[in-house]
This record gives sequence, C-alpha cells and structure tokens, in this order.
Amino acid sequence: MFDQSPYTCRVEWGRRGAREAANRGDIVIIVDVLSFSSTVVTALNYDAVIFPYPPSLDGKDYAQRINAEYILGRAEAAKAGKPTLSPVSFNEEHTNKKYVLTSLNGAFCTWITSKVPALLIGSLLNASSVAAVANQLRLQKNASITVIPCGELWSDGKEEEDTLRPAIEDYLGAGAILSYLEGKKSPEAEVCMGAFYHAESRLDELIWDCGSGRELREKGFGADVLHCSQLNTYQTVPVLRDNHFVRFNQ
Repeated sequence: MFDQSPYTCRVEWGRRGAREAANRGDIVIIVDVLSFSSTVVTALNYDAVIFPYPPSLDGKDYAQRINAEYILGRAEAAKAGKPTLSPVSFNEEHTNKKYVLTSLNGAFCTWITSKVPALLIGSLLNASSVAAVANQLRLQKNASITVIPCGELWSDGKEEEDTLRPAIEDYLGAGAILSYLEGKKSPEAEVCMGAFYHAESRLDELIWDCGSGRELREKGFGADVLHCSQLNTYQTVPVLRDNHFVRFNQ
C-alpha cells in the first residue's frame, strides 16, 4: 500500500525509506544537502576518493585497513586544517587521496542501500546531472527510482519517540532532482516537486534560515550553508562502486 507503485519515480524519507527502496531493488538517489551529499559531490569534483561508512561501526579502524584518512568532525578538522563533512573544506589538494566519511544520516542511508542496482548521490549542487544519469540507468536496468531525502535526527536522546526530523533542505533537494527525472511520478513525488517549484527562487534564503541552516551558522559554518544552497553548480555525479564513490562516466 505504501510502496508508491506503480509509479516510476518515488520519494521516501530517511533510513526506513532507504531500507524499503533497497528491498524493492530500486535505483536510489541519496539526498543529504547539509551536508553529506554536498560534501561527497564537492569532494569528487576535486577527484578525492570517498568511502562512506556508518557511524555505528569503527570508521577509524576501517580507514587504517584501507590506508585512508578518517574524516574528523567539523570543529576538530578545522583546527587541524583537514577536510571534513564541511564541503568547502575540499579543494585541489585532496585529489586522489582516500577518505572515510561517516554521518548519522547520509552515510547511514548509503550503507543501507549499498546493494541496490545503482546508488547515486544527489544534492542541489548536481540536481540536473544526477537526474540525467538516473534517467539513463532506469532504461538500462529497467528499475524504478527512489529519491531519499535523509532528514536529520533529533538529538535529545529520546529513543522511545520517532527520531527522524524531516529537513526542508533535503526535501527541496529531492524536489529539484525529481523535477528533472523522467517517468510517472507518485503523488508523494509530485508534492515534493511542488515544494521545490514554489521555493526555487528563494532556495538560498530558505535554507539559510531553516533549522539545519541556523544550526550550522551558529557553529561558524555559514559558508557551508551558502555553498550547499547553489543549484546545478557541478556536473559531478557520485556512484557507489566497490565500497567507494566514483564519478559516473557514460
């Protein structure tokens, strides 16, 4: 009843939605605008090599085993001058270097969907490009597409309640990608696109002032919010291959 069939393009929230899409065998596009998806897209634009890893496992040990650098938290990495979950921390210096990146939302959803026919990373930064790749793969693999706005987690530790906090930046990113996808859209996808169309002229303003944007700004990472709010800046499309992201090539 809730799998949005028989529609070609679907939208599901968070970890549970990612698991449902994986069980269906859909092509999956992970959207975590602030900041996992935007960081992966930006890092690959500079040809860094990113290995996603769930925070529930020992990422530092994994990084040692594959001879990669474990990405630290924003504040700690900023003091050390190292790249982090902050997308603007990546530049040409990081070309061909290997990094293990964990996050509570985007990396976790990536882990859940790692065995799907194709796993892509989408953001506002590459919305039209990731949709173009998904359109191509849909025809090749004869599979539906599910876009996953990851959302955030409530941080007050009340595990007895639902911990997903829907995040408008991810919903708008998902809507942007859906607007470029071909194929019949589910009602859920139609509404998501509608949100994007309504907000398109004010994306930077709305994301700057939303809860997630304010959180990052108050921690001193306003540059990340500005960067992640840009629409179609990159043509880079990360696809998961052999446990790490590579640029999709025709």
